[in-house]
Amino acid sequence: MTKDTEVDMKDVELNEVDPEKQPMTGGDTGNGDASSPVTEKNGSVKVKIPEEKESKFTGLSKEELLKVAGTPGWVKARWALLILFWLGWIGMLAGAVVIIVQAPRCKPLPEMNWWDYGALYQIGDVNSFTENGLEGLQKKIDDVGKLKVKGLIIGPIHASNADKPEDLNLKEISSDIGNLEQLKRVIETAHKKSISVVLDLTPNYKGTDPWFSNSSVAQVTNKVKSATDFWLEEGMDGILLHGVEQITVDSFWTNMRDAIKNHTKDEKKKVLIGVTTVKSADEVRKELNRTGVDLLLSGVLNLISGVEIAQVVESLYSTDQETDLAWNIGDRVRGHLASIVTSARVKLSQLLLFTLPGTPVFNYGDEIGLEDSQTDVDPTMVWLNSTEKEEGDNLKFFKEASDLRGKERSLQHGEYLLLSNSTSAMAYLRKWDQSERYIVALNWHPSDSVTLQLTQKELPGKATVVISTDAKQLAANTNVNLAELTVGPQQAVMLKFPYTP
Repeated sequence: MTKDTEVDMKDVELNEVDPEKQPMTGGDTGNGDASSPVTEKNGSVKVKIPEEKESKFTGLSKEELLKVAGTPGWVKARWALLILFWLGWIGMLAGAVVIIVQAPRCKPLPEMNWWDYGALYQIGDVNSFTENGLEGLQKKIDDVGKLKVKGLIIGPIHASNADKPEDLNLKEISSDIGNLEQLKRVIETAHKKSISVVLDLTPNYKGTDPWFSNSSVAQVTNKVKSATDFWLEEGMDGILLHGVEQITVDSFWTNMRDAIKNHTKDEKKKVLIGVTTVKSADEVRKELNRTGVDLLLSGVLNLISGVEIAQVVESLYSTDQETDLAWNIGDRVRGHLASIVTSARVKLSQLLLFTLPGTPVFNYGDEIGLEDSQTDVDPTMVWLNSTEKEEGDNLKFFKEASDLRGKERSLQHGEYLLLSNSTSAMAYLRKWDQSERYIVALNWHPSDSVTLQLTQKELPGKATVVISTDAKQLAANTNVNLAELTVGPQQAVMLKFPYTP
């Protein structure tokens, strides 16, 4: 084979290459023009796939729905569902009616005034309570607020000389105590702490007779009425008067009640407090009815016998349920709690005052067991550190009992029921509607324990200790058997148990 023949054979091989392996050119564009330029790269093939039409679900037509809905199966299903719906609705309505009918109805709350929510705190001699008179008192309002009291009774602080009615000026503050601007700051600071302020306006507080003498009563009462209007205008929340049994002129008490009523603003009522020397329950009732004061303090609790105390409380509570009761042991005239009941019974007496129906009233220092000297019923106040470690035991107990008194409805306005009483001990129940019930048991005996058998029908078998003067024997949150409740000598305990329908 010649060289020319070999060249021809290579040309043939190239022409016979598989068309799939041959480079692609523009080729025929469909218009018969074989010389059209190349529009695709070698090896690339453009394939056009026709788009598929998107299929949409249109659901059943109206005619188809009507046809299906009319079938016997669907008709029965719809009736079954409808019947179930109405039966369920009627059942829920009937259940709600049964619950409402069977549930015990809440007892309407009695009308409450600010002095019904907690204790009042008396500061007779401002200079003995704190240094710098009224200015120093303002700085101590925060400490007083920690006692959870609802009101302060200040004074008397007006200018007066003993047994000299001609020197009496009830609208002027004694210069050794302070001035009007300082008193206004005391009132403002107290109000910020939700503490009301009452002024002791007893005329002859430095003398032997609170109203000087019988011959001067008419003149003095006119001054008291005028001064009452003045001090209520200055922001005082009430007036206190000692020796109310000496004022026998009914018009005076009518005028005083009118003054209190006329100065009541923003639904916060002003209070009129009387203090009497009478000691029997019958005499206290007479003075309450005659004077019409909001609260009357007396010496009815200055008794040792549990039987006597129980009788006094029963007598006053049962016959004067529409009248607010007030309880105190000692005041700026008679002295401090610890000096009257002895230091061993301070906490017992605190618990008694806090848990009786009515308003408890304490003298300054009663919270720490402050005692009078032999010649002075206005001892200098002792200020204890408020930390848990250094705070006095009496003070901690006072704060805890005061806090409970301000929170629990059964203690604020609940019913009082005597459970047991003897010469040295007594126990009573405080309850209100569906609130927790509280049992208070006290033993005045100086050396013997007492075991009380509290088995009344409305009492459970056991109750829980809330607060006790003897934390070792009756620790808080422990359960005790009411059928055999033992209280140590000069000790007291408060228990609680839940309301059950």
